[in-house]
Amino acid sequence: MDLDLRKLRYFVAVADRLHFGRAADELHIAQPVLSRQIRALEQDLGTSLLTRDSHGVLLTDAGRQLLTDAGPLLASAHAVRRRVTVAARGSRRIMVGFRAGIAVAPAIRLFADRHPDVLVDVQRIEGDDQAPMLLDGRIDVGYVRLPIDEAGLRVAPLYTEPRVAVLPVGHRLAGREQITEADLTGEPLVWHMDTSTQPTRRPHPNAGYLVRGVDETLEHVAAGRGISFLARSATVFYSHPNISYVPVSDLASDQVCLALAASHTSPVVDDFFTAAQAAAEITAECGNYEMWKLGSGAVSEQG
Repeated sequence: MDLDLRKLRYFVAVADRLHFGRAADELHIAQPVLSRQIRALEQDLGTSLLTRDSHGVLLTDAGRQLLTDAGPLLASAHAVRRRVTVAARGSRRIMVGFRAGIAVAPAIRLFADRHPDVLVDVQRIEGDDQAPMLLDGRIDVGYVRLPIDEAGLRVAPLYTEPRVAVLPVGHRLAGREQITEADLTGEPLVWHMDTSTQPTRRPHPNAGYLVRGVDETLEHVAAGRGISFLARSATVFYSHPNISYVPVSDLASDQVCLALAASHTSPVVDDFFTAAQAAAEITAECGNYEMWKLGSGAVSEQG
């Protein structure tokens, strides 16, 4: 029996809240209707997904598995709707997402040679946006940084770049040519919710300030609230009068990849994927990634 996506959405609402009443309010349906739909889904699947007792609503093992699998499935269905709508309008347009410090312009220029009639929009994304925006179709292809949940995605490595410590200008290590992670032991940390920017082990047992994005990181560090880590490209794209970047020799390099939804079948998007890979190869041959990016031109952000 085919899986009913409407019932699946109802299940996710209950599973996320573990409360039928709040889920029904969120879905704008009556609670008895929601309960009937969940029972019907359980009958379709031949297993119990939720249990209710005096402590409230709990997920069964089958329910936990379904909740894990439901996100990519619902996002993929939403993405199909988006792409059909775009196709119905006759649009020749793709949306490319990119993380801070990643240059998209070289790939756009290579792609334009083959598809001068296709508009390439760009949108900066954060670490917690990477997989959801690819799966639900808000972006067609993304320049992402690992780690990323690869479920439902096609991910191909592009290049690596070293990480640097982000220090306030008055810091005892500011201005050094190079330091090690051990040099930073005990330092308070401005900690990213995006784990792709973090070192292999924390210099301090406490998380410190939680930030989202490079701009927040720089302001907190500049204010003396702690130190942080970024990919080396930040030294090119983000200057700040109160910030010092220092290379850290023993941190694992940052991995930049291309990613798209595995269900996304589009020759045009595949051609952009190929152009991005070719642009990365040219970069590697140049042997000076940062200077080549500086000469690649600026790309304006949308969204």
